[in-house]
Amino acid sequence: MDTKLTLSFNQDVVEKAKRYAAANNISLSRLIEHLLTQVTSKEYKSLEDFPISDWVSMVAEGEVTYKRTPKTSRKDLKDEFFSAKKSK
Repeated sequence: MDTKLTLSFNQDVVEKAKRYAAANNISLSRLIEHLLTQVTSKEYKSLEDFPISDWVSMVAEGEVTYKRTPKTSRKDLKDEFFSAKKSK
């Protein structure tokens, strides 16, 4: 069963992905579904380990970088919350 999903992408990336999908006779939805299936089918330690990075490089503008946010401890979040309340 298909489920609708709303995603936001850079417009240039979408246009390139549409051309790629059309050239490979597949819908953009099925292409993204295939990519998500591939990335979730195995346990990769990072996105850099997944071979999709080559495909992303083809459709993205500039060099591909993966940004990660550092894990914040519960105590740090609590301290940040209370310090923000004090400064108001």
